[in-house]
Order: sequence, then structure tokens, then C-alpha cells
Amino acid sequence: MKKLVFMMLAGLFMMSCASKQNNEQPAAEPAAKKVLVLYYSITNTTKQMAEYIQQKTGADIEAIELVNPYSTVYNEIIQRSSQERESGVLPELKPLKANLDNYDVIFVGYPLWFGTYALPVKALLSSGALNGKQVIPFCTSGSSGIKQSIDEMKQAFPAIQVLDCVGVRSSLMDKMPAAVDRVLIAQGLIEGQNEALAEYSAQQAPTAEETEIFNTAISTYPMMNGTTAVSVGSRTTSLGTDYKFVGEANGAKMDIYITKENSGAAPYFTAVDR
Repeated sequence: MKKLVFMMLAGLFMMSCASKQNNEQPAAEPAAKKVLVLYYSITNTTKQMAEYIQQKTGADIEAIELVNPYSTVYNEIIQRSSQERESGVLPELKPLKANLDNYDVIFVGYPLWFGTYALPVKALLSSGALNGKQVIPFCTSGSSGIKQSIDEMKQAFPAIQVLDCVGVRSSLMDKMPAAVDRVLIAQGLIEGQNEALAEYSAQQAPTAEETEIFNTAISTYPMMNGTTAVSVGSRTTSLGTDYKFVGEANGAKMDIYITKENSGAAPYFTAVDR
């Protein structure tokens, strides 16, 4: 009897092991994120950035197009967009070809107009098409930083989940790949490891050397005329030294970010946040 019970238990144990061997499968690799790059561009600078993201991620890509496109003449763009801003009338967009439901992450690119996202992108956001979506904004600009546009986007469209953001000055497009790669790595969209950046040191009165760095960096940009450095913090990176200046012009203060590379090249400012 004992022998029979032992054989039955042994049989059950073997069946149990066989069942586990048959049912236990190797853990599936996490599915790659499906990525879409949407962008609005007039001068092709933002398009260049969009195409770089598409190249690095293998994403689908589509331009945001208008029923009545803007002129490519700068003054005419300013005139029309100013009138639209004042009247609250947004430009009409052509329907997107992409089905947004098919994507996990959507990059949205734009030039900065009046310190924030261009009106065609505002029209897209206002349509509700990106509600509930994970969005990574990217932008190009003459001087303004991306911070204001992101703050306004989050406030105006809380249903959109903003994952990260990247902004590049139009005159610094040669440095665009490194800035974009940092965001792509952080989001797990490409392999790599980002340099851990320290916080800026506490703000203090700038030294004569730091004031010279500030003046040199802003000297080529007329809109910075009359801006003085009030205080500065800094941090050291593998590239050189980053500075966060507080500048003042006509009683208004702004954060001005400047980099001085170890290469000995002239310092340059990367962004302005008012």
C-alpha cells in the first residue's frame, strides 16, 4: 500500500514538473514603442530636427499642413500670425494621414513664435487629437528657450502627457544631434548613456571673467543689446562649463544659458527663459 501511495505521489510530482516545463515560457521582450514625429516648419529648420529624430528612432513622420499656408516672407508671417493671435482665430489644418491611435509616443515639433509654440501646433493641440497621448515636444528658435512653450502647453492642455522636451537655437543646429540624443536616451528610444549633469551652483555676483563670457556670448544677438549680467551659477561638464546667468534689461530679468567649451571656441548662449 505504501509503495502504491509513493508511486502515485511520484507520478503527480512528475506531472506537475512536466506541466511547469510546458507552460513556463521565456519572458517576452517588451514591445518596441511605436513612434510618430509630427512637425510644423516654414524655413525647414524644424524639419531638419524632425528628420533627425525619425532617422534615429525609425519613427513614422508627417508634416502638419495648413489649408491656407503662411507666406515664407518673415514680415508677412509676423503680420498674419499677430492678427490671428489677437482675434483668437487659429489656422485651419489639413487632416492628418496618420492614425494617432497606432502610436505610443508622438513627437511634436514647431518653431517658437512670440516665445511659444507656433499657431499651427496650437491648432493641433486645441483639436483634442493629442489628448491622452504621450508627447515629446521639440522646437527651434532664434533665442527663446522651450520652457515657456512647455509651461503654456501643460497649463492649456492638461490632458496631454508631456514626457520630455528639447529646444535648439537655429544658429546652433550643429549641436542639435547631441541635444536630441540626450532626450531619446532618457526615454529609452535609443541605446546609450547620458552624462549625469550636476545642478548649477548657487547664484552669485559674476566675476570680471564671467562678465566677459556673458558679453561675448550675447554680442552677436541684437535683441540682447543693453542686457547686463546680474548673477551667475555654473557647472562643469565633459564639454566645458555651463553658465546660468540672470540677465536684466529695462527692468525685466531673464535666465540666460551660456556654454564655454574646453576647445577654446567663443562662448555661446543656448537659450533664454523669461
